[in-house]
Order: sequence, then structure tokens, then C-alpha cells
Amino acid sequence: MTHSPGTVRKMWQLLEPVHATAYFAPECVARAAALGYPAERRWAGYFAYRAAPLGPVGPALVTATFHSFAPRKVERYIAPAWDVASPGQVVEARLASVDEALRRVLGGLADTPELRDAAALARRAAEAADTAGRPLAAVNAALPWPQAPHAVLWHAATILREHRGDGHVAALQAHGLDPVESLVSHAAAGAAPDEVFASRGWSADAWGAARERLAARGLLDADGAATEECLRVHGAVERLTDELAAAPWEALTPAETGRLAAALLPAVRALVGTGMLPAQSTLGIRMSWAHA
Repeated sequence: MTHSPGTVRKMWQLLEPVHATAYFAPECVARAAALGYPAERRWAGYFAYRAAPLGPVGPALVTATFHSFAPRKVERYIAPAWDVASPGQVVEARLASVDEALRRVLGGLADTPELRDAAALARRAAEAADTAGRPLAAVNAALPWPQAPHAVLWHAATILREHRGDGHVAALQAHGLDPVESLVSHAAAGAAPDEVFASRGWSADAWGAARERLAARGLLDADGAATEECLRVHGAVERLTDELAAAPWEALTPAETGRLAAALLPAVRALVGTGMLPAQSTLGIRMSWAHA
């Protein structure tokens, strides 16, 4: 492997804020609202935007591919989603709103040689991603590439992000963690406080039952705290996720990956500096690092 797991993880952390623009930028919320999704409920736009490349699918497939969301939450937003707008309309709105948002946030950065270079490098990595067994990566990779460099960068970030996410689901399954158990163990291992994971829609009963199952496996103690075994399993899941996400980066040399990271940092700082992205997410990424 040309790149270390640490480099693979660093590239994910740099690209994640670019991808997340589609769910948090005011322009993206406004476009979703213009289609008819309720603006006061951000999740309506999120589920529509992220699921649209799959086509007019129902809650069962979205629950399976998104993995960490409670089925009842997925049902609430996906069951009516394609009555509001077609998946094709949503995909078009998603790209148009991201284009608008990144133009605003990046300003002059969007027209620099460094950003154009970053877009070309990220695209090479994304086009090298093997999407077999990775449905969310596959459907995004099948979409046409945009023209503007900042939009190319976003599309590449989205493919690579979903490629990693699909692999992360496989890593969780390999370690015997179901969706709610994965969140409970992730929280116990210190990725984020329990309340951050409330956005996934699991009931207190479901959360408590998952704690009991994990305790029975020796992953949590009587107080619900992570045991050494929990930390071992958590670390193993994260290592396997990094390993499964590494292949696309083989398309770039270490020097090119370093160049991409350096070019991304000003853009990520600009995105984080808007305050529109959550400071802490269920992914365990703390956006405050970008201010350093």
C-alpha cells in the first residue's frame, strides 16, 4: 500500500466538509425548500439529497444503505420524498445548490490554479474507486461529472466519502455490530457524546437494549462505559475502514496526495469558518481542527 492508513484518514477528514456542504449550506436548504421539502426540517432535504442518486427507492433500501438511522426516521422522510420531487430533479437541485454555495464560500479560491489542481487530483482518486459492493459510491460515480472545478471537487469528495462509508458498514458488520450497537459503542469509545447520536432517531428503549447486548459481549461495563474490549473493537473497525478506503488513493503518488491536502486546507478552513457545519458529528470528526 502506497499510502499509510493515517494519510487515508486525513484525506477523508479534509474531504468530508466539502461533501457535507450539500446538507448544511443555506443555498442547499433553500433549493430543497423550493422543490417542496420543508425547510424547517433539515432532515427532509438531507434524506432526499443523499438518496436521490439511488432513484425512487423506498425506506427499506435507504435504511439498509444509510445504516445508522432508525427505520422509523427513514420512513418519515423517504416515504413521501418522491411525491415532492423526482430523484432526477433532486440530483439537479443538489448540484446547483452546491455550486452556488461553494462559489459563495470559496470566493477567489474557486478560481485559483491550486483549486483546479485539487479538483483534478480528487477526480483521479474518485474515478479509481472500485464500487463493487458499495451502492452509495456506485450510484454517485454513475452521475455525470460537473464542469466547474469546485463542483468537480465536491463530486469527487462525495464519491470518495460514500465509498468509505460503504466500507465502514462492511467493517461494522465484520465485527458483529448492528446499526444501533455501532452508535452506542462509537459513543462509548469517545467519538462524540451520546446526545450527538440522537439525530439518528433511535428510541431510548432501543439505545438501552443495545447497551445491554454490548454489555453481554463485554464491550460495556455496568455503568455503560467502554471496556478495553470495546476500545479494541472500535480501533479494529476504524483500522479496517481506513484499509478498505485506501485503494482509490493508489491512483495518486504520495507527493500528489500531499499537494491535494495542501490545496484543500484553505477551502476547508473557509467552509468551517462559515459556522454552517456542526462542530462535532457522529463520524467523530471535530471541525475545530481546521482553525488550527
